[in-house]
Amino acid sequence: MVVPTLAKQTIQNLYLHSVETYSDEVAFSYVDEGAYTFAEVDRQSTALAKALRRLGLAKGDRVALLAENGPVWSIVYLTVAALGAVVVPILPDFHKSEIHHIIRNAGCRILFISSRLAHKVSEIRSKEMDWVAAMDNGPLPLDQLNVVNIRDLIEGAFPQKKKEPHPLRFPVEEDDLAEILYTSGTTGHSKGVMLTHKNIVSNALSAVRMIELSHDDRLVSILPQSHAYECTCGFLAPFMQGAKVYYIKGLPTAQTLLPAVQKVKPTHILSVPLIMEKIYKKKVLAEINARSFSKMAYKITPKLIYKIAGKKLYQAFGGKLKIMIFGGAAMPLEVEEFLNEAGFPYISGYGLTEASPLLTVNPVGHVKKQSAGKAVPSVNIRIVDVDPETGIGEIQAKGPNIMKGYYKNEEATQKAITKDGWLITGDRGYVDEEGYLFIKGRSKNLIVGSSGENIYPEEIEFHLSQSPYVLESLVYEKEGRIVARVHPDYDALEQHFHISTLDGSQAVKTIEKLLEEIRAEVNDKVAGYSRIHKIIEQSEEFEKTPTKKIKRYLYTD
Repeated sequence: MVVPTLAKQTIQNLYLHSVETYSDEVAFSYVDEGAYTFAEVDRQSTALAKALRRLGLAKGDRVALLAENGPVWSIVYLTVAALGAVVVPILPDFHKSEIHHIIRNAGCRILFISSRLAHKVSEIRSKEMDWVAAMDNGPLPLDQLNVVNIRDLIEGAFPQKKKEPHPLRFPVEEDDLAEILYTSGTTGHSKGVMLTHKNIVSNALSAVRMIELSHDDRLVSILPQSHAYECTCGFLAPFMQGAKVYYIKGLPTAQTLLPAVQKVKPTHILSVPLIMEKIYKKKVLAEINARSFSKMAYKITPKLIYKIAGKKLYQAFGGKLKIMIFGGAAMPLEVEEFLNEAGFPYISGYGLTEASPLLTVNPVGHVKKQSAGKAVPSVNIRIVDVDPETGIGEIQAKGPNIMKGYYKNEEATQKAITKDGWLITGDRGYVDEEGYLFIKGRSKNLIVGSSGENIYPEEIEFHLSQSPYVLESLVYEKEGRIVARVHPDYDALEQHFHISTLDGSQAVKTIEKLLEEIRAEVNDKVAGYSRIHKIIEQSEEFEKTPTKKIKRYLYTD
């Protein structure tokens, strides 16, 4: 594995290095469509840069990007950032009111958008931006806006009044703003995280080293590119190394993902724990429990059964996987134990949008269960305000990847970054003697008991997840008592209790009785001050962020 040495850690330098070094190799492709070589990426990006300059785009201007993953998304991002303007990636799952706020707050001059998402900007008016660029050939019913198709810009078919731009790309420095990324956290308040070129590129270099990425590797992209995790680690890091990234058209569901990985046979996949948790509960455990022999064998020798299941899972992901990287949320212990015993190649890490995003990663071959890993190169971690009894304190981080601040929000910036430059993560945990970070929960989720005890909802949620009948849970305080919302595994309920054969009242009573039994089991495992007072059935899945963390604020009022 060779890591490039860039004269400046800028996306402009990263881009120019890669298109020159890997010219004839594949950079991006849809799984079932023609590939884009680095040379083709450079041709289209250069043509698009010329068109944008003729439209009047200048250094520091903001350009919004609202579309699904794909080669065109990647080309637009590289073009804008390498030109010297500022990319404003927008998560497709954002509500239209939030999208309007982002475009206005950032002062975006141009919006690149896919036809499938056009309805989310139907109320935007021309005075709020200069141009809208359609990223595909689908209908774009935005009559009140100046609309152009990206293909016309790239091929020069769109009449542009200005002369040949000079220079094509503006000089870019490491501390120049490259991106404003609006967070989609669990609190419901979206803030614009300002990331510089050095923030992002230094973190991409760290990612390359930690996940051992080379130009021979192949990735399948399944997380939103507009999220910091996928953008830095699953897009820019591979582009830097000349690795190939494959995209799936439409949403990456089980029906589309499994055929895709069979074709691509990826060496690396970036994922979130919830995806593997669902595979474990819905596929692995379901298959074990479906046969009396395997069910009995599992009780006697679970390690053997896990190894057999792990081999099947490995083949299901293409059979060439070097590593699956999990981030965005904590890994459930039972899932991690399965992966560990099955010999499935994985590592997990931890980060924040404000850190571009990587802070810690478990080194390949040296994973410590339930740990978030060690600090990545150039990043330092410290624990402050430590509880003398537990050793748990607030996690803070410092390094070249830490954001410049929140856009137009100095008050929030001062609350997030200490005077000596440390990022206040909002998480609590501890670092062991070997330098591995363990996260115990979010500071904002912390519940203080009646006698001052610290209660971590995440720990109670872990115990709830041990039940085979619980898919998801959320623990919070209400009127001084601990309450849990539980989304049951209705397939498991049907298999064991035949819910569909019961009348309405019997089904309700059966589920209520089961939830009460789960409550009693969990309360036997936690401290007295952490006991659950009540469990509420959550019939629908919890609404989540793009990295599959529950939006807690929607359910705790």
